[in-house]
Amino acid sequence: MDSIYPDMRRPEIQVAYYLEELGLHWIYKSPVFLQDERKRTRILTPSFYLPKLGMYIEVCGWEKDYNVDYRYEIYRKNGVPVIFVHFYKERENWKRKRWKHFIVKRIQEIEAKRHEEIVKMTKAFSVSLDELTT
Repeated sequence: MDSIYPDMRRPEIQVAYYLEELGLHWIYKSPVFLQDERKRTRILTPSFYLPKLGMYIEVCGWEKDYNVDYRYEIYRKNGVPVIFVHFYKERENWKRKRWKHFIVKRIQEIEAKRHEEIVKMTKAFSVSLDELTT
């Protein structure tokens, strides 16, 4: 598997090909501007941005000491949907391609949560409109 990006690692290449199988256009290492715990602007670059879905995938290498807790917390606090795929924890599952199911499952979970938020918002908006018209 070749990559058009010389610094793309093998797991990222495999995820890129899988995203293409799903018909999802991706952008490699698209910068995300966030605020850290001290409200300072930070730029992080997850592995992939999926413009069609408005979400990111972070491929967390093979290294066992790869610590994503800080990044996870920053993304969460900023409301940025990121799917973290921990390949170093999934070596055996990697061979079985369970990571593919994980990605699709997380996409579905993020979309379901978004739908819940929209339903709440539109219900609140409907109540506000009703109050204005009565």
